[in-house]
Amino acid sequence: MSQSRLISRLSAAVGRDVSRETFERISCYVALLREEAGRQNLISPSTLDQLWERHIIDCAQLVRFERYTGASWADIGSGAGLPGVVVACLAEGQVCLIEPRRLRAEFLHKIVERLDLAATVLPMKVERASGRFETITARAVTRLADLLALSSHLSTRNTVWALPKGKSALMELAEARKQWQGVFHVEHSVTDPESRIIVATGVARR
Repeated sequence: MSQSRLISRLSAAVGRDVSRETFERISCYVALLREEAGRQNLISPSTLDQLWERHIIDCAQLVRFERYTGASWADIGSGAGLPGVVVACLAEGQVCLIEPRRLRAEFLHKIVERLDLAATVLPMKVERASGRFETITARAVTRLADLLALSSHLSTRNTVWALPKGKSALMELAEARKQWQGVFHVEHSVTDPESRIIVATGVARR
């Protein structure tokens, strides 16, 4: 895919224009991610050839759900930086990357420093993390009910949860609603018509 086409796809996913400078920053991250994938299992090898569509654009669409420009973010189980690093490249608010695995946390530190991102890395389990965030995301971490149980202490009644959940979204949401209340709705993914994103506010235990 050409550079101009990628910028257009990113802009459409985010819902606003993405600058060439921002695109170059994300491209640098992509290059570092490919390099690191040869050292540790950051993403499925079968998706490397579709990295932009399967990972970068898929993560970029989450920026549409922040409540306002400059909102803070927590990315739980950030792993390779998906979606946290992509969000940090595109959004204006501070991003907290929570990742307990040492090698992955070290990689995230490297990315934050190399790209000069407005982000911090917390090398710990989410249960030990502190703070309150205006936007919370997590990608391929655990089922919705379990994720809320592990991380709701990082939220407020006004926090927006933006959680890509693939094809299991509706089933996970039905399960979670037995224990959790709030305003939940499900959005279609722009990269996969069969995938969904759970967006929630006012989340609290029943």
